[in-house]
Amino acid sequence: MSIADNISYVRSRISAACNTAGRNADDVTLIAVSKTKPVSMLQEAYDAGCRDFGENKVQEIMEKYDKLPSDIRWHMIGHLQTNKVKYIIDKVYMIHSVDSTRLADAISKEAVKHGVTMKILLEVNVAGEDSKYGASVDETGELWRYAASLPGIEVCGLMTVAPYTDDPETNRQHFVVLRDIIVDINRENKDNNIGVQLSMGMTGDYEVAIEEGATYIRVGTGIFGERDYSV
Repeated sequence: MSIADNISYVRSRISAACNTAGRNADDVTLIAVSKTKPVSMLQEAYDAGCRDFGENKVQEIMEKYDKLPSDIRWHMIGHLQTNKVKYIIDKVYMIHSVDSTRLADAISKEAVKHGVTMKILLEVNVAGEDSKYGASVDETGELWRYAASLPGIEVCGLMTVAPYTDDPETNRQHFVVLRDIIVDINRENKDNNIGVQLSMGMTGDYEVAIEEGATYIRVGTGIFGERDYSV
C-alpha cells in the first residue's frame, strides 16, 4: 500500500478505537514518526493530510525543516541533550521527552532567549526499563511542579515509551498508570490551567493507548514501513 493508503488505514483504526472508548476521534492527534525517512516520503504523508511529524534526532529536524512546508508541526520525541536545545527551540511545536530538571532548565533558558513559549511533555519510564529514558513514576509530580514554575515553558502533559511487545494488551497497564499520574497531578492543581495531553501508543499498540486516553499517538512503521538503520 502507498503511504496515503497507510495513513487512511491508521486513521480508520483510530476512529474505531475512539468509538470503542466513547471518545471523539478529533481528540487524538496522529504523529507520523519520520525518523530515518527521506523528505520525499514525508512530503507524501503531508500530501495525504499529515501535519504532525515526530523525529528522534535534532540533526534530522535541522536537515528536513527547510525542505518541507512551514505549517508542519514538528515534535521532538527522542532523547534530547541539553546542549542541542538551542538548535530546535524555534523550530519544534512540542518536545515530548523532558525527563530531568536539567533539561527543563535548558529549554527554559533558550525559550526566554528566543522569546517563545515551548510546549513540553514530561517523559515517564512507566515500565522501569533500564534501556529507556524518562523520570520514574514517583519523580514525575516533583518534576512537573519544577518545570511548570519555569519561564518560557508550558507543561502540556506526559509521554511514555511502552515496552515492545507482540501483544498490545500487555501494555495497557502502563497506559493506565500514565493516565492515573496525570489525573493525580490535575487533582493537586485543580485551580490552575494544567495540561492533559498523553503521548502514548505506537504502531503496535496505539488502539489500546487510545482506549486508555492517549491524545497523541506516534506511528512510524504503520505509515512509512520498516526502517533501514544501516544507512
